[in-house]
Amino acid sequence: MMYQHILVPTDGSELSLKAAKTAAKLCKELNAKMTAVYVIPPYTPPSVGDGAVLWPDQFAPDRYKAVAEKVANTALDKVREEAASAKVDCETLFLTKLHPWQGIIDTAKGKQCDLIVMASHGRKGIEGILVGSETTKVLTHSTTPVLVCR
Repeated sequence: MMYQHILVPTDGSELSLKAAKTAAKLCKELNAKMTAVYVIPPYTPPSVGDGAVLWPDQFAPDRYKAVAEKVANTALDKVREEAASAKVDCETLFLTKLHPWQGIIDTAKGKQCDLIVMASHGRKGIEGILVGSETTKVLTHSTTPVLVCR
């Protein structure tokens, strides 16, 4: 078999959902496993001047974790729905990592995925430099093949 386990990173965007649809079709054709991952940035408390935190109850670590996990699960549910419509089982997980690209690569290695299917927002010029591209970083640092969808 060509690919046996495909990893689909998602950020909840329509473009990443398009990549998930492509991955689901590919999994169906290849009879491959599918795993979706959402990488949550670590908690960073907001501060105003001299370390004062406004509305500490609204920005508490527990509150951040609950909201971040809800957002992650919503995005992962959409990927799971795409997989189900293609009649493919899809394992989902979320993890916390400072750099999403590193979380994607770590998940691919840990789950023994042999292909990563992900979206690219196609940012160019100064926007691409300022915003950066998780896809470009995955392409640069991953030893696992990457299929980029646009």
